[in-house]
Amino acid sequence: MTGPLFDRRQLLLSGAAAWLSAAVPRPARAGAPGEPLDRLLGAFVTADLDASPEETTTLGLDVGLRARDRGRLDDRSLASLARERDRIRAQLTQLRAFDPAALRGPDRVHYDVVRFGLEAADAAGRRHDYGRVRAGAPYVISQLTGAYVTIPDFLAGQHRVASAADAEAYLSRLAAFATALDQELEVMRQDAALGCAPPDFVLARTHDQMRKLRAAPPHESGLVTSLAQRTQQNRIPGDHAARAATCVSEVIYPALERQLAAVDDLQPRATRDAGVWRLPNGDAYYADSLTVWTSSPLDPAEIHRLGVDAVAECTSRLDAAMKQQRMSTGTVGARLRAMFDDPKFHYPDTEPGRTELLAELNRKVQRVRSRLPRYFGVLPKADVVVKRVPGYMEAARTGGYYQPPSLDDKRPGAYYINLRSMAELPSWTLANSAYHQTVPGHHVKNSIDQEARLPLIRKLDFFAAYLEGWSLYAEQLADEMGMYDQDPLGRIGYLHGALLGAIRLVVDTGLHAKRWSREQAIAYYVDALGDPVASATTEIERYCIWPGQACTYLLDKLAILRLRDKARAALGARFDLRSFHDAVLSSGALPHAVMETVIDRYIEATRASQRRAK
Repeated sequence: MTGPLFDRRQLLLSGAAAWLSAAVPRPARAGAPGEPLDRLLGAFVTADLDASPEETTTLGLDVGLRARDRGRLDDRSLASLARERDRIRAQLTQLRAFDPAALRGPDRVHYDVVRFGLEAADAAGRRHDYGRVRAGAPYVISQLTGAYVTIPDFLAGQHRVASAADAEAYLSRLAAFATALDQELEVMRQDAALGCAPPDFVLARTHDQMRKLRAAPPHESGLVTSLAQRTQQNRIPGDHAARAATCVSEVIYPALERQLAAVDDLQPRATRDAGVWRLPNGDAYYADSLTVWTSSPLDPAEIHRLGVDAVAECTSRLDAAMKQQRMSTGTVGARLRAMFDDPKFHYPDTEPGRTELLAELNRKVQRVRSRLPRYFGVLPKADVVVKRVPGYMEAARTGGYYQPPSLDDKRPGAYYINLRSMAELPSWTLANSAYHQTVPGHHVKNSIDQEARLPLIRKLDFFAAYLEGWSLYAEQLADEMGMYDQDPLGRIGYLHGALLGAIRLVVDTGLHAKRWSREQAIAYYVDALGDPVASATTEIERYCIWPGQACTYLLDKLAILRLRDKARAALGARFDLRSFHDAVLSSGALPHAVMETVIDRYIEATRASQRRAK
């Protein structure tokens, strides 16, 4: 049930510049070789933040000179996509003209990372005219992409309402929501004319979710109640809620109806084929998607074989662990399904049951957090809490996702868990998911990134394989930290999570390279993992619209483990796991090749330090 790093992925794919640049000052270094690079990246960030007022708010930077961004939404038009392509191309040209020869240490890492990201984005933008500028998300509107999905969540979770000015900015953004819907409708129509439209089952899911958003009476819409509740709580006078309801009724709902009509118009012509191989230049699009998502040089055939082997290994380990608990009848998948269905492993499907589940997960997070000093030298300062996914988004969201803390420390990190059905949440799976999303997983990585003295571009670089790979590695690390020593069923949950990472390699490459059907992928997933068909279907349909994303988890976990073994072999008794983790995390998100270089430098620096100590 471990889900993707949703908010950062949306940043990458929504038109907000993913390769944001330096805004956090570093210590003055008179005459230092990295200063021209600092200035260049600083120029990038100004342009990128200007293009994304939503990201400005998410980062807590919509104050002072950027307070103007508080009432605006991102431009999602065809023209904005063209401008983004031009901006990426111009930034890459400027970076290539920069001489990196004099750069040392972190400055060279910053250069290599930013260049890799810009080159991947530029290459995909030149080869493919549909979707967003970068590969990895061909459908502008789907069950998980589009303003109709992201903006309600953004307004409720990111836009602050602490003053009358904030409420007015909210209303301004509410009116702009209709414009965003129409802009994406324009892009969807162009893409469909180019031969890029979602498969029929994605359109059906999208229709159902849009209709659910549209069904609420305007004054009961979450877009209105979110504002009403916060203005009331903060005693902000005015008729803001009534004005919001009028905007929803007269502006937003008509725009949403236009999107619904366009989705319905595509349905009779839609295909059942699930993979992007069917799109124009589809094989190349999948290859570019794998580069964007994983930064790995492996091709689909190699990834598929790696996944098949990993499934076999994880299945064998699960078999042994389950037999120790006297569970030996049937396949591993059948035994896992029996555990899923066993009522003794489910919280009550009631509001008190949901409250109890959230409380227990928050306790587990605090327990594992107390053990961090033994495994990390640098510790996250920001807190993290477990919350539930908003009710109106439960149907289409996967099991859970993580939202990083704001840069101004006013909002803690959060793990949002989907509580739509307690039958989907057996207790033995919950600890592993929490460790993946919070500590020592996403929250540790993101908090250290944000608290480190890194340029902002390095805090926000979206190398999904690194971020998700770290969190899959963190699942194993939690076991190594002793979190399951008295919890053998929880360890089965951890091994179940490891098996999921392996299965994801198989089904993603199966769908997009081997031309598996949606039904074939669901059947493989359910048979191997034992998960309920409903949750498996949600996962597989996510893989259909984000080609390559499912490969991020295991590929980078394996890379981290390989580099850990490399460092341990090179340093012997001098190897320290805390300093290794600090080396991995302190450099920000990295593509595979740069991570290798960083660890090589860590090994050499450790050796040099030891030589000086003698």
